[in-house]
Parts: sequence; C-alpha cells; structure tokens
Amino acid sequence: MQRVYGWIWGLSVGLHWVAGASLVLLMLTTVADVLLRNLCNRPIPGTYELVGLAGGLVIGLALPLTSWRRGHVEVDSFIGRVPMPWRGVIQVTTRLLGVALFAILTWNLVGLGLGMRASGEVTATLELPFYPILFALAGAALAQTLVFGGQIVQVVRGDYE
Repeated sequence: MQRVYGWIWGLSVGLHWVAGASLVLLMLTTVADVLLRNLCNRPIPGTYELVGLAGGLVIGLALPLTSWRRGHVEVDSFIGRVPMPWRGVIQVTTRLLGVALFAILTWNLVGLGLGMRASGEVTATLELPFYPILFALAGAALAQTLVFGGQIVQVVRGDYE
C-alpha cells in the first residue's frame, strides 16, 4: 500500500508544482500588464484570459496535495465531540462523498474538454484552446479522487489521525 500512497503523493506534488508555476505566471502577467499599462500606455492583450486560466489551474491543481496534507479547514469542534468509533464512520462517509463528487467532476471535465476540442473552442483575444486546461483540471480531479480513496484506506486501517 505504501507504493500506492507514494504514487498518489508524487502525482499530487507534481500537480502542485504546476499550480505554483501557474501562480508565478499569473503574478508576472498581472505585474507586467499593470506596469506597461501605467508607464507606457501599452497593456498586454489577453491578460484577463491568461489570469483567468492560470487562476483556474492554481486552484484546481493545488487541491490534491492540500487535501493529502490536510491543509484545508476541518470542523474539529464537531468531530472532537463524537465518540472515537463514529469519527471513522464520519470520515469514511465524507471521503466517499468526496470520491463520488470528484469522480463525477472528472468525467464531466473530460467530456467538456473533448467537446471543446472537437468544436475548436478558444479564448476570445489570444485564441488559446480551452481543452488543455479542462484536461489538466480533470487530471487534478482524478488525483483528488485518489487522495480521498487513500484517506479512506488510512481511516479503515487506523493510520489517518
């Protein structure tokens, strides 16, 4: 099982690095656009599109590692009052709901990406195709599904907390 955990961890870390690179691109594009707009009266065309696409990547691709590290908000005040055997039931139930949600999200993002690739849908100004972003987000949603699955196994084995 450690090998599977290592694979999920590696995938999550890789996606996290791409999210970080997207954040740097977002920041540099925004700063350059503001400077060029104010100093030279020459804004960068398509900045709004680039920032929007990069922002989507930042949020989507950072999610699996954040969940794996448990870096999100949990309602400990409720869970802490529940007797120990029921904590596991609640944790498994919420993770199963997460698996279902992100599996559906993965499926829909792939379908949407395939549809946009077939139709040739692109952004308005830069004419960048949408489908690579959708496929990247589908990969992140799949990774999130795997993270939840790994957490379910950890809870069942008693290794989660």
